[in-house]
Amino acid sequence: MRICLLALCGLLCGTGHEAGAQSPDPLTIVRRAGAAYRALTSLQADFDQLIQDADIGDTLPSRGKLYQAGNNAFAMRFTDPPDEALIIDGQYVWAYTPSTAPGQVIRMRMETDPVYGVNLLARILDRPAERYTTTWLRSDTVSGRRVEVVAIVPRSANVNFAKAVLWLDREDWLPRRIELDESARVRRILTLARLRPNAALDREVFEFKVPRGVRIVDQ
Repeated sequence: MRICLLALCGLLCGTGHEAGAQSPDPLTIVRRAGAAYRALTSLQADFDQLIQDADIGDTLPSRGKLYQAGNNAFAMRFTDPPDEALIIDGQYVWAYTPSTAPGQVIRMRMETDPVYGVNLLARILDRPAERYTTTWLRSDTVSGRRVEVVAIVPRSANVNFAKAVLWLDREDWLPRRIELDESARVRRILTLARLRPNAALDREVFEFKVPRGVRIVDQ
């Protein structure tokens, strides 16, 4: 499946950290990013996603628009592959991938965190000192914006990734890129552009309308 619940994070133009300069504190960076993301009422962004799967020997690219509103509404609406979608409407998760599973849409009961709901990026960025080994990697730029690049490695196995690298904007501290090692052989790379924090979103972007002739498969 080409879609994921981790919503949120350009083309990189490298810039080195000045020789002899003191490295920024990675915990402070991640805490700022977490506070900035949790303070949003909504977010809209263009995304590019790349899934590198060594088990199948393939790389799966996709793109579209991402939407988040509060803790219980999330959507990835794809333009490539066209018409595909991952929608979380507050009650169900809808996964529609006609390029690989034509004629059906998967519907699942939404499993939600009591604090963060389905706002998984807010959950990832929370409490880094106790949950992760955190390392500052470098200063960089993404699409002309200055970012700090930080790696986080979970201290426990009770998460769905082995390592994440975050490109965090130095002005608004929102993620511009995330590289997520979901396993030893699967990496998901998500980049965000044209971010619109606190945008007024039409509620319809979080509603999945079942196309005519498509059957619902409950899981």
